[in-house]
Amino acid sequence: MLLGAPAATPRTARDLVLAPVLLGATANVIMELSLPPVGHGVRESRVTSGNLFEHPLHRFRTTNTYLGVALLGTEDDRRDYRRAVGGSHAQVRSTEQSPVAYRATDRNLQLWVAACLYRAFEDTWGLLTGRPGMRLPNPVYRECAALGTTLQVRPEQWPADRAAFEDYWTEGLRAVAIEPAMRAYFERLINREYLGRAGRIGLARSRWFTTGFLHEPFRSMLELPWSDADQREFEQRTRRMGEVLFRLPPALRRMPYNTCLADMRLRRRFGRPLV
Repeated sequence: MLLGAPAATPRTARDLVLAPVLLGATANVIMELSLPPVGHGVRESRVTSGNLFEHPLHRFRTTNTYLGVALLGTEDDRRDYRRAVGGSHAQVRSTEQSPVAYRATDRNLQLWVAACLYRAFEDTWGLLTGRPGMRLPNPVYRECAALGTTLQVRPEQWPADRAAFEDYWTEGLRAVAIEPAMRAYFERLINREYLGRAGRIGLARSRWFTTGFLHEPFRSMLELPWSDADQREFEQRTRRMGEVLFRLPPALRRMPYNTCLADMRLRRRFGRPLV
């Protein structure tokens, strides 16, 4: 057992909410958006407040609030945030010019996004505890259904157990594709153009972590170089990060997700928009 850690295996989904999940955020977005209806929905969205390249701080807040609400919040928190996000998602739908049909309220598309988010939390826990590639126990896995049900995903849509999830994931990979327009969009993400000049600081290391967190076939589809030596270093670095992280108090380990959740509750109390 790691010093200060609750256990090598998490007891609840709350244990998975850890700051280093942010390191894999770009990789996770790439996996989500590689399903064409999801990718084109984000790239073509007319809801400008959610555009990462126009409003990066707003996007950071709303995305991390969602994750905090889903895994740390109460049922009331989830209900209120579902309503707020649903209002924005209702405006995101394809037009006659769109290469694929989509609706942001489509439960099947939301399930894919939730599955990618689950992989982010599972992967990060395994890497931080020195067990890359581990599968979470079924009780914790089932709690993570909140990553989808906090929006429109039905509880019965979430694969029944971790083995069923693996089947769903394998099937989902058959539908992913990275078209030229999305490849260009992903390059902008990886290069952190949304941060302007500040995005150049530490860019090489950021690209390296993004590549490390990408599952196959996404890494190969983007032709991102990665060697066995890179993989060993990646696993060593994240394990050492975990050795430090689990010595911190839970409130510090969970930032920024817990602070975003607190911000949402303040906004609700004072009648301010939640998204």
